[in-house]
Amino acid sequence: MLLVGRAGGPEERLVPEAGFDLETVRIRGLDRDAPWKNLALPYLIPTALRAALGIVDRFKPDVVLGMGGYVMAPAVAAARMRRIPYVLHEKDVRPGLATRYFAAGAAAVCTTLPGTEKQLRARTVLTGVPLRDGFTPRVPDVPPRRVLITGGSQGARRLNEVVWSALGALTHRFEEVIHVAGAQGAQGVAEHTRDRYTGFTFADDMATLMARADLIVSRAGVSTIAEAAAVGLPMVLVPGSFGGGHQGENGLAMVLAGAAVMIPDAELTRLTLLARLDSLDEDKLRSMAKASASLGRRDAAERVLAVLHEVAKS
Repeated sequence: MLLVGRAGGPEERLVPEAGFDLETVRIRGLDRDAPWKNLALPYLIPTALRAALGIVDRFKPDVVLGMGGYVMAPAVAAARMRRIPYVLHEKDVRPGLATRYFAAGAAAVCTTLPGTEKQLRARTVLTGVPLRDGFTPRVPDVPPRRVLITGGSQGARRLNEVVWSALGALTHRFEEVIHVAGAQGAQGVAEHTRDRYTGFTFADDMATLMARADLIVSRAGVSTIAEAAAVGLPMVLVPGSFGGGHQGENGLAMVLAGAAVMIPDAELTRLTLLARLDSLDEDKLRSMAKASASLGRRDAAERVLAVLHEVAKS
C-alpha cells in the first residue's frame, strides 16, 4: 500500500509515524472564496499530474482509492490515464468537485450518508466513513445528563460564543457540559471555568468524550456525524455556512433520517439554542437515538476494503 498526499501537508508527519509509505505532490484546491488565489493552478495542475504519473508508473497499483477532495485528483487522473481501475470515497452528501469530475470513470463511489447516490451518475455503495477505533454503541440516558458541544477540529467561533453566553442555563439543565472549543477558543475556555463545565481547546480522543455524552451539539461535518451515529447519540446540528453550504445538506440528511434537529447558523443565538434543547422531549430523544444508531457504520473501513478487493479482482 502506498499513500499519496499533498507536499507540505500534515500527512508528511502522520503517515510515516503510522508506519506507511508516502509520496507527495504539490497541489492546491480551487478557492471559491478568494479567486485570485487560483492564479497558480494552471502551473500546479500539469506539474502535479506529471509527478502522479511517475508515482503510478513506479508503484504499479492494482487499484487506486481516492478519498475525496482536490488532493486525490493527480493520482486518480494518473490512474485513469494508465487504465488502472479506481474507486472514490465521498464524505459529504453533496459530492465535491473532484468526485463529480472523476465519478463517471470510477469502478465505484463509496458514500457516507443517504442522498449522495442521487447526485452521481456512477455505481455507488453506502459504506460510511472509516473511523478510528473506540466508538462503541450505547443507549444514551434520557433525559440527557451530559451534553457534548463541538465545532469540529477547527472549532466554531459563533457556536463557542453562544455556548458561553448560555453557559449558566446549560449547566442548570445538564450535569456536565463538555465543550471542545478549538484553538481559537483557548481564552474563552480559561475565562469560563465553572462547576459542571469541562472545556477543551482540542480533543484527540472523541470516542471517550462521546462515551460520556447523552446528546451532541455540533457542526455538521461528516466525521463528527459519523462518530456520533456510531455511538448512537441524538444530534443538534448547526451546519457551517462555509464551503458553499455543503454541511447543510449533511445535516438535512440526518434530520430526514430522524437522527437530528437542526439550527441554521444565521439563526443560532442563546435563545434559539436553549429553545431547541428544551423542545426535545423524552420520546423525541429516544427516537433520535434509535435513528442515529441505525445509521452508524462502525465497519466502514471493512466495507470500503471489500469494494477495493472486488474491483481489483474484476
